Amino acid sequence: CRRAFALEFPAVEGRMRFTVYPAIDVREGRVVRLRQGDYAEETRYGDDPLAFARRYADAGATWLHLVDLDAAKAGGYTLRPLLRDIAAATSLQVQTGGGVRTRDDVAALLDAGATRVVIGSLAVRDPASVLAWIGEFGSESITVALDTRRDTDGVWRLPVHGWTETASETLDDLLRRYAVGGLRHLLCTDIARDGMLTGPNIALYRDIRAAHPGLGLQASGGMRDVADVIDARNAGCAGAVLGKALLEGRLSLPEALQC
Repeated sequence: CRRAFALEFPAVEGRMRFTVYPAIDVREGRVVRLRQGDYAEETRYGDDPLAFARRYADAGATWLHLVDLDAAKAGGYTLRPLLRDIAAATSLQVQTGGGVRTRDDVAALLDAGATRVVIGSLAVRDPASVLAWIGEFGSESITVALDTRRDTDGVWRLPVHGWTETASETLDDLLRRYAVGGLRHLLCTDIARDGMLTGPNIALYRDIRAAHPGLGLQASGGMRDVADVIDARNAGCAGAVLGKALLEGRLSLPEALQC
Protein backbone atom coordinates (compact mmCIF):
# COMPACT_ATOMS: atom_id res chain seq x y z
CA CYS A 1 0.00 0.00 0.00
CA ARG A 2 1.15 3.52 -0.65
CA ARG A 3 0.53 5.03 2.78
CA ALA A 4 -0.31 3.23 5.96
CA PHE A 5 -3.78 4.15 7.21
CA ALA A 6 -4.55 6.32 4.16
CA LEU A 7 -8.14 5.83 3.14
CA GLU A 8 -8.13 7.24 -0.36
CA PHE A 9 -6.84 5.16 -3.24
CA PRO A 10 -5.00 7.13 -5.93
CA ALA A 11 -6.78 7.70 -9.20
CA VAL A 12 -6.24 4.91 -11.71
CA GLU A 13 -6.42 5.21 -15.50
CA GLY A 14 -8.19 8.57 -15.37
CA ARG A 15 -10.77 7.52 -12.80
CA MET A 16 -11.51 9.70 -9.82
CA ARG A 17 -9.91 9.03 -6.47
CA PHE A 18 -11.37 6.13 -4.49
CA THR A 19 -12.57 6.95 -0.99
CA VAL A 20 -13.57 4.68 1.88
CA TYR A 21 -16.50 6.00 3.94
CA PRO A 22 -16.90 4.47 7.40
CA ALA A 23 -20.60 4.67 8.25
CA ILE A 24 -22.41 5.52 11.47
CA ASP A 25 -26.17 5.00 11.57
CA VAL A 26 -27.78 6.64 14.59
CA ARG A 27 -31.16 5.83 16.14
CA GLU A 28 -32.29 7.28 19.47
CA GLY A 29 -28.72 8.37 20.12
CA ARG A 30 -27.23 4.91 19.60
CA VAL A 31 -25.02 3.49 16.86
CA VAL A 32 -27.07 0.77 15.20
CA ARG A 33 -27.43 -1.22 12.01
CA LEU A 34 -30.67 -2.35 10.40
CA ARG A 35 -31.05 -5.58 8.47
CA GLN A 36 -32.27 -4.69 4.96
CA GLY A 37 -33.58 -1.39 6.28
CA ASP A 38 -36.04 -3.03 8.69
CA TYR A 39 -36.41 -1.00 11.90
CA ALA A 40 -37.57 -4.15 13.68
CA GLU A 41 -34.26 -5.83 12.78
CA GLU A 42 -31.89 -3.55 14.69
CA THR A 43 -28.49 -4.40 16.15
CA ARG A 44 -27.00 -1.95 18.65
CA TYR A 45 -23.27 -1.29 18.81
CA GLY A 46 -22.84 1.58 21.25
CA ASP A 47 -24.27 4.69 22.87
CA ASP A 48 -21.62 7.23 21.83
CA PRO A 49 -21.58 8.04 18.08
CA LEU A 50 -18.91 10.70 18.62
CA ALA A 51 -16.56 8.07 20.03
CA PHE A 52 -16.98 6.01 16.86
CA ALA A 53 -16.27 9.06 14.71
CA ARG A 54 -13.10 9.80 16.69
CA ARG A 55 -12.00 6.18 16.38
CA TYR A 56 -12.43 6.25 12.61
CA ALA A 57 -10.60 9.57 12.36
CA ASP A 58 -7.74 8.23 14.47
CA ALA A 59 -7.49 5.25 12.11
CA GLY A 60 -6.95 7.65 9.23
CA ALA A 61 -10.41 8.18 7.77
CA THR A 62 -10.95 11.44 5.91
CA TRP A 63 -14.70 11.02 5.36
CA LEU A 64 -17.64 9.82 7.43
CA HIS A 65 -21.06 8.66 6.25
CA LEU A 66 -23.56 9.67 8.96
CA VAL A 67 -27.23 8.62 8.83
CA ASP A 68 -30.07 9.88 11.02
CA LEU A 69 -32.39 6.86 11.11
CA ASP A 70 -34.98 8.61 13.25
CA ALA A 71 -35.27 11.39 10.67
CA ALA A 72 -35.26 8.94 7.78
CA LYS A 73 -38.44 7.47 9.22
CA ALA A 74 -40.21 10.52 10.63
CA GLY A 75 -38.50 13.52 9.00
CA GLY A 76 -36.69 16.37 10.71
CA TYR A 77 -32.93 15.85 10.93
CA THR A 78 -31.90 15.44 14.60
CA LEU A 79 -28.13 15.08 14.50
CA ARG A 80 -27.00 18.70 14.10
CA PRO A 81 -25.39 18.76 17.60
CA LEU A 82 -23.51 15.55 16.78
CA LEU A 83 -22.49 16.94 13.40
CA ARG A 84 -21.07 20.04 15.09
CA ASP A 85 -19.27 17.90 17.69
CA ILE A 86 -17.67 15.77 14.98
CA ALA A 87 -16.50 18.91 13.17
CA ALA A 88 -15.02 20.26 16.41
CA ALA A 89 -13.37 17.01 17.54
CA THR A 90 -12.08 15.61 14.23
CA SER A 91 -10.96 16.64 10.77
CA LEU A 92 -13.51 14.33 9.13
CA GLN A 93 -15.52 15.53 6.18
CA VAL A 94 -19.08 14.32 6.65
CA GLN A 95 -21.73 13.32 4.17
CA THR A 96 -24.98 12.98 6.07
CA GLY A 97 -28.69 12.60 5.57
CA GLY A 98 -31.98 11.35 6.88
CA GLY A 99 -35.26 13.19 6.61
CA VAL A 100 -34.06 15.78 4.09
CA ARG A 101 -37.24 17.15 2.55
CA THR A 102 -36.70 20.80 1.65
CA ARG A 103 -34.20 23.28 0.32
CA ASP A 104 -33.89 24.72 3.84
CA ASP A 105 -32.97 21.26 5.18
CA VAL A 106 -30.06 21.14 2.74
CA ALA A 107 -28.91 24.64 3.67
CA ALA A 108 -29.17 23.93 7.40
CA LEU A 109 -27.03 20.79 7.19
CA LEU A 110 -24.36 22.54 5.15
CA ASP A 111 -24.38 25.39 7.67
CA ALA A 112 -24.04 22.85 10.51
CA GLY A 113 -20.84 21.48 9.02
CA ALA A 114 -21.84 18.81 6.52
CA THR A 115 -19.64 18.64 3.44
CA ARG A 116 -22.30 16.76 1.47
CA VAL A 117 -26.00 16.29 2.14
CA VAL A 118 -27.40 12.86 1.32
CA ILE A 119 -30.87 12.82 -0.22
CA GLY A 120 -32.68 9.50 -0.56
CA SER A 121 -36.46 9.12 -0.79
CA LEU A 122 -37.03 12.65 -2.03
CA ALA A 123 -34.53 12.07 -4.84
CA VAL A 124 -36.95 9.45 -6.17
CA ARG A 125 -40.21 11.30 -5.45
CA ASP A 126 -39.14 14.79 -6.54
CA PRO A 127 -36.04 14.76 -8.73
CA ALA A 128 -36.84 18.22 -10.09
CA SER A 129 -36.33 19.79 -6.67
CA VAL A 130 -33.13 17.85 -6.02
CA LEU A 131 -31.73 18.86 -9.40
CA ALA A 132 -32.55 22.48 -8.57
CA TRP A 133 -30.62 22.15 -5.29
CA ILE A 134 -27.66 20.65 -7.11
CA GLY A 135 -27.69 23.74 -9.31
CA GLU A 136 -27.94 26.07 -6.32
CA PHE A 137 -25.53 24.46 -3.85
CA GLY A 138 -23.17 22.80 -6.33
CA SER A 139 -22.64 19.22 -7.41
CA GLU A 140 -20.04 18.64 -4.68
CA SER A 141 -22.56 19.42 -1.94
CA ILE A 142 -25.16 16.73 -2.60
CA THR A 143 -25.09 12.93 -2.73
CA VAL A 144 -28.15 11.18 -4.13
CA ALA A 145 -28.75 7.83 -2.40
CA LEU A 146 -30.83 5.30 -4.32
CA ASP A 147 -31.93 1.98 -2.87
CA THR A 148 -32.86 -0.46 -5.58
CA ARG A 149 -34.33 -3.94 -5.99
CA ARG A 150 -34.40 -6.13 -9.09
CA ASP A 151 -37.84 -7.38 -10.07
CA THR A 152 -38.74 -10.72 -11.64
CA ASP A 153 -38.25 -9.23 -15.11
CA GLY A 154 -34.70 -8.18 -14.30
CA VAL A 155 -35.55 -4.46 -14.08
CA TRP A 156 -34.01 -2.42 -11.25
CA ARG A 157 -36.87 -0.73 -9.41
CA LEU A 158 -36.87 1.99 -6.74
CA PRO A 159 -38.81 1.10 -3.59
CA VAL A 160 -39.86 4.06 -1.43
CA HIS A 161 -41.75 4.69 1.84
CA GLY A 162 -39.71 2.19 3.81
CA TRP A 163 -39.48 -0.02 0.75
CA THR A 164 -43.23 -0.70 0.94
CA GLU A 165 -44.06 1.03 -2.37
CA THR A 166 -42.31 1.12 -5.74
CA ALA A 167 -41.78 4.26 -7.80
CA SER A 168 -42.96 4.29 -11.39
CA GLU A 169 -39.55 5.32 -12.73
CA THR A 170 -36.88 2.66 -12.96
CA LEU A 171 -33.32 3.09 -11.71
CA ASP A 172 -32.12 3.49 -15.30
CA ASP A 173 -34.72 6.18 -16.04
CA LEU A 174 -33.89 8.19 -12.96
CA LEU A 175 -30.14 7.95 -13.40
CA ARG A 176 -30.43 9.36 -16.90
CA ARG A 177 -32.26 12.39 -15.51
CA TYR A 178 -29.68 12.97 -12.82
CA ALA A 179 -26.66 12.41 -15.07
CA VAL A 180 -27.94 15.00 -17.54
CA GLY A 181 -28.89 17.35 -14.70
CA GLY A 182 -25.43 17.58 -13.20
CA LEU A 183 -25.36 14.99 -10.41
CA ARG A 184 -21.82 14.19 -9.35
CA HIS A 185 -22.12 11.84 -6.35
CA LEU A 186 -24.36 8.76 -6.33
CA LEU A 187 -24.67 6.21 -3.53
CA CYS A 188 -26.45 3.06 -4.71
CA THR A 189 -27.53 0.14 -2.55
CA ASP A 190 -28.88 -3.22 -3.68
CA ILE A 191 -31.54 -3.77 -1.02
CA ALA A 192 -31.03 -7.53 -1.11
CA ARG A 193 -27.43 -7.03 0.06
CA ASP A 194 -28.00 -4.36 2.71
CA GLY A 195 -26.74 -5.44 6.13
CA MET A 196 -26.32 -9.02 4.98
CA LEU A 197 -22.51 -9.27 4.65
CA THR A 198 -22.94 -11.18 1.40
CA GLY A 199 -20.78 -8.91 -0.75
CA PRO A 200 -21.72 -5.89 -2.88
CA ASN A 201 -23.49 -6.21 -6.22
CA ILE A 202 -20.48 -5.64 -8.44
CA ALA A 203 -22.41 -6.45 -11.64
CA LEU A 204 -24.88 -3.64 -10.86
CA TYR A 205 -22.06 -1.17 -10.27
CA ARG A 206 -20.32 -2.13 -13.50
CA ASP A 207 -23.55 -1.54 -15.40
CA ILE A 208 -24.07 1.88 -13.81
CA ARG A 209 -20.50 2.91 -14.51
CA ALA A 210 -20.76 1.79 -18.14
CA ALA A 211 -23.95 3.79 -18.66
CA HIS A 212 -22.90 6.86 -16.63
CA PRO A 213 -19.12 7.11 -16.41
CA GLY A 214 -19.29 10.70 -15.15
CA LEU A 215 -20.98 9.76 -11.89
CA GLY A 216 -18.90 9.27 -8.76
CA LEU A 217 -20.49 6.01 -7.67
CA GLN A 218 -20.31 4.88 -4.04
CA ALA A 219 -20.80 1.17 -3.41
CA SER A 220 -23.00 0.34 -0.43
CA GLY A 221 -24.59 -2.81 0.94
CA GLY A 222 -22.98 -6.15 1.71
CA MET A 223 -19.38 -4.93 2.06
CA ARG A 224 -17.61 -7.49 4.24
CA ASP A 225 -13.85 -7.56 3.62
CA VAL A 226 -10.87 -6.11 1.79
CA ALA A 227 -11.62 -8.16 -1.32
CA ASP A 228 -15.00 -6.46 -1.63
CA VAL A 229 -13.38 -3.02 -1.35
CA ILE A 230 -10.94 -3.95 -4.10
CA ASP A 231 -13.74 -5.34 -6.28
CA ALA A 232 -15.70 -2.10 -5.92
CA ARG A 233 -12.69 -0.05 -6.89
CA ASN A 234 -11.91 -2.29 -9.86
CA ALA A 235 -15.54 -1.98 -11.00
CA GLY A 236 -14.94 1.76 -11.36
CA CYS A 237 -16.62 2.93 -8.17
CA ALA A 238 -15.38 6.18 -6.64
CA GLY A 239 -15.86 4.91 -3.11
CA ALA A 240 -17.29 2.33 -0.76
CA VAL A 241 -19.41 2.76 2.36
CA LEU A 242 -18.40 0.40 5.17
CA GLY A 243 -20.87 -0.21 7.97
CA LYS A 244 -21.55 -3.55 9.61
CA ALA A 245 -18.21 -5.09 8.66
CA LEU A 246 -16.38 -2.34 10.55
CA LEU A 247 -18.70 -2.40 13.55
CA GLU A 248 -18.32 -6.16 13.95
CA GLY A 249 -14.55 -6.15 13.49
CA ARG A 250 -14.62 -8.14 10.26
CA LEU A 251 -12.72 -5.34 8.52
CA SER A 252 -10.53 -2.60 9.94
CA LEU A 253 -9.97 0.73 8.23
CA PRO A 254 -6.23 0.15 7.78
CA GLU A 255 -7.09 -3.12 6.02
CA ALA A 256 -8.84 -1.10 3.34
CA LEU A 257 -5.36 -0.31 1.94
CA GLN A 258 -3.23 -3.11 3.32
CA CYS A 259 -3.93 -5.43 0.41
